[in-house]
Amino acid sequence: MKKLITAFLLMTLAVPVMAQKNKKETEEMNRVEVCKQNFTALFGGEALTGQGTDPEFMDILQKLIFGEVFAVGDLDLKTRELITCTTLTVMQTLPQLKAHAAAALNVGVTPIELREAIYQCAPFIGFPKTLNAIAVMNEVFAGKGIPLPLEPQATVTEENRAGKGMAMQQPLYGDEIRARFAGVPGGMGGDVARFLTEYYFGEICTRGGLDLKTRELLVYCVLTTIEADSQLRSHTLGNIKLGNSRETLAAAVIQCLPYIGFPPALKALTVIKSTVQPAPENNKVRLSKITVDPARLDEYNAYLKEEIEASMRLEPGVLTLYAVAEKERPNEVTILEIYADEAAYQSHVKTPHFLKYKQGTLDMVQTLELIDTTPLIPGLKIK
Repeated sequence: MKKLITAFLLMTLAVPVMAQKNKKETEEMNRVEVCKQNFTALFGGEALTGQGTDPEFMDILQKLIFGEVFAVGDLDLKTRELITCTTLTVMQTLPQLKAHAAAALNVGVTPIELREAIYQCAPFIGFPKTLNAIAVMNEVFAGKGIPLPLEPQATVTEENRAGKGMAMQQPLYGDEIRARFAGVPGGMGGDVARFLTEYYFGEICTRGGLDLKTRELLVYCVLTTIEADSQLRSHTLGNIKLGNSRETLAAAVIQCLPYIGFPPALKALTVIKSTVQPAPENNKVRLSKITVDPARLDEYNAYLKEEIEASMRLEPGVLTLYAVAEKERPNEVTILEIYADEAAYQSHVKTPHFLKYKQGTLDMVQTLELIDTTPLIPGLKIK
């Protein structure tokens, strides 16, 4: 196994960076030619040599990664290697990280860019794993004669880290974490929200070396790798706000695919495909006023809870479903419903979970009044 890793991965001889072919030129080449070109640019060696203890597997691996995956989307080699090094850091596959850290430098990634990509993994995988990756990175730097430590990139102080972090966080994600964990015992959810603002957004995202657009793209690859499904949707929208298109996100996920496998990549691609950035002026906002049979109220509420939780979890076009009951008459229920647009609403009423709720509660509902409304402040975020 050690010989196998050495044969493929530890080719760190620096060579002049080859310009990445444009899409048309790449399509005119077969995958073997593309594989050999990319491999030489990255590692300074020759691909598909038929040598080593397991040449068949290396042939499959190299053709797929460097001959096919590297040709999908419009990412340049620098971005692809930053993504690969990020993914390998998260996975803690350190021999492969050593090879790709050297490859990243070979295709124009600066030492500071590489360091920043690895630093920003810490909030997602913790300090010990990040330290492991930093040790490997610094070993590569030392081998190439790069003086250490690198130039500092911090831009905040103890006094302004909170303000700088909030200024970075608010436009992208608002206060959703603070609101989500407000009920943690002892008020400690507020501490976690503060750590996120001050440490991640304040100390990490404000650093030099990488712009925020690149950082968010790499974070998306981290979340894809660790299968943080609940966070992928919000980070899809965050990336779009920063100018990373859905096509760019899809290409980044596919770049991760040969390292993380199909299941996590397919889940992330599904999120990208289904996430829409709503235009506030197109939101469909409605009040549903429902009178429930008092004798069957508990049964109805169980159906309603299941339906709302499924809708909010599975349907990006469902922005809000907020149900309340009158204190004196708990069988009088009102639901505030906000959908991205009419199409999202029409999709919602055809889902299995909505149909289950509709059919299951049909004989429990005594009256139903649907009131379409006009938002007085379109797009106002509900905290």
